[in-house]
Formats: sequence, C-alpha cells, structure tokens
Amino acid sequence: MSDDERTESGRVRVLVVDDSALMRRLLTDLLRSSPEIEVVGSARDGREAIEQAARLRPDVITLDVEMPEVSGLDALPTLLAVHEAPVVMVSALTQEGAEVTLQALELGAVDYLPKPQKNTLGALRADRDLLVAKVLGAARSRVRIRRSRRPTLEPARPPRPTPTKAGSAVACVVIGISTGGPQALGQVLPALTPPMPPVLIVQHMLAEFTSVFAARLDRYTDPGLRVKIAEEGDPIRPETILIAPGGRHLGLVGTHPRVRVAISDSPEVSGHRPSIDVLFQAAARAYGSGLAGFLMTGMGRDGVDGCKAILAAKGSTYGQDEATSVVYGMNKTAFLEGAIQSQFALDDLPAILRDLAGNRSI
Repeated sequence: MSDDERTESGRVRVLVVDDSALMRRLLTDLLRSSPEIEVVGSARDGREAIEQAARLRPDVITLDVEMPEVSGLDALPTLLAVHEAPVVMVSALTQEGAEVTLQALELGAVDYLPKPQKNTLGALRADRDLLVAKVLGAARSRVRIRRSRRPTLEPARPPRPTPTKAGSAVACVVIGISTGGPQALGQVLPALTPPMPPVLIVQHMLAEFTSVFAARLDRYTDPGLRVKIAEEGDPIRPETILIAPGGRHLGLVGTHPRVRVAISDSPEVSGHRPSIDVLFQAAARAYGSGLAGFLMTGMGRDGVDGCKAILAAKGSTYGQDEATSVVYGMNKTAFLEGAIQSQFALDDLPAILRDLAGNRSI
C-alpha cells in the first residue's frame, strides 16, 4: 500500500492474533498507543484468524507463531489466500521459534518481532516502539506469496567438495538486504552453483535468528557452496557465502587476494548493526573495481552510501526493482540518488550472479 493510499484510508487497521488473552491485550494496548494505528479485532488461533481476516479485511495482521490446534505457520497460507494482507510474525526468541518464523517468512510473512516482555517500563517502551515500527513498515510492504513449501527436515546431501580456485569475472559480491530478505535469499541462493566468487551478505536480523537463518540457507544451497556466519579472521574465498552475525558489523581487512573478515561491535551505522554501509565501504577498499554490490528489498537508506563508495572505487552496483521488492525503500533511495547502475527483478538475480562468475554454461 502506497503512502498516498495510506493517507486516504487513515490509520493502519490491525488484526491481532495470539492464543494468550494477556498477550492479545498487551499487543492491543501497545498498538493503540500510536495515533497511526487502529486495532480492529483479535483472534485466539489460526482458524479464528482466517475468519476474522475475511470479515474485517485488516491492513496488517500480527500472527503468533505458536498456538494450539491451528498454529500461525499452519494458518498462514490460507490466511494469505483469504486476505492478502501483510503478516508480521510474533515469535519467542528460541531456536525453535526462529526455525518456525523463518519458515513463515519464506511462505509470505513480511516481517517478525519477538514477543513483548512486560518486565520494566523501559523494556515495554522499547517493545512498543519496535512493534509500532514493524506494523507501520508492514503496511507499506508488498506481500510475496511462496507457492510451494520447503521440507523442514534437512535433506541428505553429498560430502562438501574442497573449494576450487576457479577464475571469476568479479573478485567479490556483496549483498545488502532487510525486510523481505529471508524469502528473497531463500529463493536466490539455492539456485546458485559453482564456480562462484565470494559472496558477503548483510541481512538485518535479530542476533538470536541469524545462526538458524544461515544454517537453513546452507541446508538448501548447492553442496559445492558453503553458507555460514562470518567469523573474525575468516578468509574470503570463492564458493563461500558469509552472512554478517546478528548485532555485529561485518568488515574486511587486507586487499585482494588476501582479504579477511573483521567483526566489530562499534556503534550502529545508518541505524543498524550490522550495517550494509559498513560492509560495502570495507569491500570497496579491499576489492575496488573487482567488486559487485547488490542492494535489495528493505526500509530506510542503509547501503546507499555504501553503493556510492563502490562506484567511487570503480566497482558495479545493482538494485532490486520495485515490482519484486517487499519494500522498495533503501534500494529506491540508492537508485534515485544515482548510486545504482541498473535494476533487476528477483527472479533474474541467480543468472546475473552466474554471469558475474563467468559461469555461462548453465
């Protein structure tokens, strides 16, 4: 929904879904504290959520992950089929909660947040700010429904071969992505095959979810490629996809071909840690004209200055287009400010990356 449509329709209308009456009340109170939001209804489980969504036609739905009888994950496909409104998953900060939430994001939920904790006034205010921001951001997003569901059990895979040193058209690829990222990366990375230059990714994500996210991507990516969380001192090698650890900056030290990971706990940059700008600027220094940067779906402007740094170093920049972005935000800003050389549709990204790797025989 565009900003113009939002202005015409008034406040964002929200349906709250949670099996706990206390949590429904807490979420409702926090949302109603914003003059931009109206809570139009609530539901106790997935079945009731589907009925309420069809009747109330809300702008945004907050959906509990764990519920009896019909869980949030089980209800999500039908919920989106009945009323294609942006869904924000509400999850416990556990490994199991992270697994289920990431499945929901792959199926079409646009965002997620941890369950509010009614501990202190300060914590409650932080919960309120995050919840309101997530809901208002979701109201401006585009739902992208995944038509097929991946298995939740890890499939058998052959032993991972030793990484090769095949030549590539670019020395390194960096990707910055935020809202809509888990679904987009879950579509793109499994389509890649060796040879592939090193790929470094900043995905804005809670620290508690990042390791689970990387493990899920590695599970479904070609066995000739490795996906892992970046760690201090990791060498930057072909056939390796490194993801920034949650809550920490991913930087680089050295120059090509001797580049290594440098992890930092320094303050937020562009409102984020990890920050896309931090990675892109470090990669521009390390790789110069051998770098290709991709700025994808997400809110804000993180990555815009990083794209400018890549261009200044004679590298190349690409931005995901509006039609395939869940949120055409930071990629739009970069494009409008002249920091993006060309735009691409999400479905075309695997072929673009294969071409950059010089892998044109596929």
